Amino acid sequence: MKLKNTLGVVIGSLVAASSLSALAQGQGAVEVEAFGKHYFTDSSRAIERSDGELYGAGISYFLTDDVSLGLSHGQYRDLTSDTRIDGSYKNIGGSLTSLDATYHLGQPGVGLRPYVSAGLAHQTIGQGDRSGRDRSTIGNIGAGVKYYFTENLFARAGVDGMYNIDSDFGEWMAGVGVGLNFGGGTRPVAAVEPAPAPAPAPVAQPAPREVEQEPVPQAVRVELDVKFDFDKATVRPESFNEIRNLADFMQQYPQTTTVVEGHTDSVGTEQYNQRLSERRAEAVRRVLIEQGVEANRVQSVGYGESRPVADNATEAGRQINRRVEAEVEARVQ
Repeated sequence: MKLKNTLGVVIGSLVAASSLSALAQGQGAVEVEAFGKHYFTDSSRAIERSDGELYGAGISYFLTDDVSLGLSHGQYRDLTSDTRIDGSYKNIGGSLTSLDATYHLGQPGVGLRPYVSAGLAHQTIGQGDRSGRDRSTIGNIGAGVKYYFTENLFARAGVDGMYNIDSDFGEWMAGVGVGLNFGGGTRPVAAVEPAPAPAPAPVAQPAPREVEQEPVPQAVRVELDVKFDFDKATVRPESFNEIRNLADFMQQYPQTTTVVEGHTDSVGTEQYNQRLSERRAEAVRRVLIEQGVEANRVQSVGYGESRPVADNATEAGRQINRRVEAEVEARVQ
């Protein structure tokens, strides 16, 4: 009962911590999780099937946006021997420590992400009042789903197949967990918003016209060019004012839409740079939406390294190519 109460405190702490704006998913992220599992034991072992539980916690590190390596530890509870010892059934205790690699399907972000996993574990099971314990090496395979309620807070449900390498039999578990994801790079980290200092949106004066002629619409355009640090998709604080100017212009002309275009330099593979450019474009799109522009009026697209505007052979040229561009044009009388 004390362990279950502790689990509840951990879950509550995760919910409260999920509001921190400095957290994000992606490569380099860390996930911590508290879990509970039901343990279905092998019938040939002297353990009652119906009451086996495993409670514990784990931590994992995302090597890429999709692949993580995790370490977990849990304690068995409510296992009982089906053989009377000293006139009564004896409680059985133990632990399970696992090292697993997990592949996540789908894209990082809010929503559902199925996963598959495989790894190795060390298991000890025995009676607490006796010296003898069964120590085994376990091969794990698993599958399940995670649901991310926010960029950071998730719940998980899954099943694990367990093969006892030392004793040549199989067992399995089914369980649920809740956890927190933080520190990655796929989603932009929200920076402290600078003091608002919006500049008035440019408005062109109508061209001179002859008496009794219909007014000629004039084009008014605002362009955006946001630069990024090497291998980063985080919007720099000094770029917020420029993005705010574009947002103010679009609010002044509510019929306008825009496409935010992301680009990279030529360092790295084409596949990696394509994903990096998409993340940069999405980062600027999110800032525009946070500034009051409706989400359906802003699209984002990435072009990777395919559209350089400067020489990638120099550092100065590569800095210019690490950019996000957008433009909005309106017609006024």
